[in-house]
Amino acid sequence: MQAPPPSPSTPQEQRPEPRRWWALCVLGLAQLMILLDSTIVNVALPSMQRELGMADGDRPWVVTSYTVAFGGLLLLAGRVADHAGRKRVFVSGLLGFTLASAAAGAAPTAQALFAARAVQGAFAALLAASALALVATTFTDPRERRKAIAVFGALGGAGASLGVVLGGLLTQWLGWRWCLLVNVPVALLALLGTLWTPRDRAQRLTGRIDIAGAALGCGGLTALVYACSRAEAQGWTSPGVLGVLLAGAVALTAFAWWQTRAAAPLLPPRLMRDRRRVASLLAGGALMAGQLSVSLYLTYYLQTVLNWSALASGLGFLPISLVTTATATQLGTRLLPRFGPRVMMTAGLCISACGLFQLTLLDPDSTYAANVLPALVTFSVGMGGSFLAIMTGATSDVPAQDAGIASATVNSAQQMGGSIGSAVFNTVAASAAAAFHGSPRAATLHGFTSAVWIPLALLLLAAVATATLAGHRSTRVYARANTFPRHPSEVKNGQGSGSRGA
Repeated sequence: MQAPPPSPSTPQEQRPEPRRWWALCVLGLAQLMILLDSTIVNVALPSMQRELGMADGDRPWVVTSYTVAFGGLLLLAGRVADHAGRKRVFVSGLLGFTLASAAAGAAPTAQALFAARAVQGAFAALLAASALALVATTFTDPRERRKAIAVFGALGGAGASLGVVLGGLLTQWLGWRWCLLVNVPVALLALLGTLWTPRDRAQRLTGRIDIAGAALGCGGLTALVYACSRAEAQGWTSPGVLGVLLAGAVALTAFAWWQTRAAAPLLPPRLMRDRRRVASLLAGGALMAGQLSVSLYLTYYLQTVLNWSALASGLGFLPISLVTTATATQLGTRLLPRFGPRVMMTAGLCISACGLFQLTLLDPDSTYAANVLPALVTFSVGMGGSFLAIMTGATSDVPAQDAGIASATVNSAQQMGGSIGSAVFNTVAASAAAAFHGSPRAATLHGFTSAVWIPLALLLLAAVATATLAGHRSTRVYARANTFPRHPSEVKNGQGSGSRGA
């Protein structure tokens, strides 16, 4: 059956946006800020505890309140972006994140700080879900999209590491409150930049949002993130942690069942029938687990074993950011069209696993230049080489009107991988240290080197999954499959690669 002629607006909609690279600067700045905020307060936690009079058991809530809200609301935020418009949601997220950051930085009590951090996490979910969707729908040329996603992904990968650097600098020079207040000028700058970004031309969804699916999906994710954050202090076998884990698993099982029956599902099952997308989500979760484990290990090693200051330790993280960004933007964009997502993801995960293996060999006599730095460079090369393939594999073959939920799914996978991976890492490290006979410093180091095998195994398992699930495609087919449909008639009549995902 011959498709009807395209709408008169279609050629105009497919024409490259003249301000698309400016839009990438604004979107990348927001992405960097979101992930900076997940780690920037880590170095400042002791100062926060002293000034606000927190109990030891309450101190983790500075981080937990942010991550629980962020991880739990991502799926709903993605669908809100598809219905309300990605740019509108992005601007709203920036404004809310700015106000919440100001409230957190000025918090007079610990409870006020926890509440403000939770609001930050909620608006960060809106930002994360809409930003990647805007990148994917703004750049219509496959070559330009690869470059844009490489920059965007590299900023995300570098953000967590840069947060430690910036947190050390701000805590030492200006005080812990500026670890939160620094978001205000950055967010305002991004908010001002949105005035010159192109409008969101992607097709919006109509109808109602799947409220039942949102309650089940977001509730299940929130429960899992919360349980993993509490497991570090209470242990995996405590009744509170086990009960919440079970509740989260039941909610997500019910969510998966409901999505196959809902008239307008929150997460359309058609998106999860793509094996390459599933492989990309697994790879993203494993890589984030590895990255946060490296951050935890390196923070301890530099400050306790090498006796570096907080500022020097923060600077010790810089190679991760620099190498990840350089690899993603210079190497990934050139190799991905030639080898495809499967090879790039599999190779990148294996290289990152080699970097973690180098960390298992550290001892009290190791030095930063000879032992730590090579491990960080190896891990970062693998991370930078796989980020672009992960982002591309997870968001390609998606109709433009589903870009928000597809982007939210990527972020959810990374958030869950990071939460579960870091919690397991800390638990195994504590158990191994307690069973070790020796000095406290040697025991703690033994615990960390033993725990590194957990994220290392996750990376290798994810590499097996990507090699098995992510089918190989030639450069020509890959370029076609990475084109988002730009007009409703294209989706309806099966034109363009986006119809595959539908």
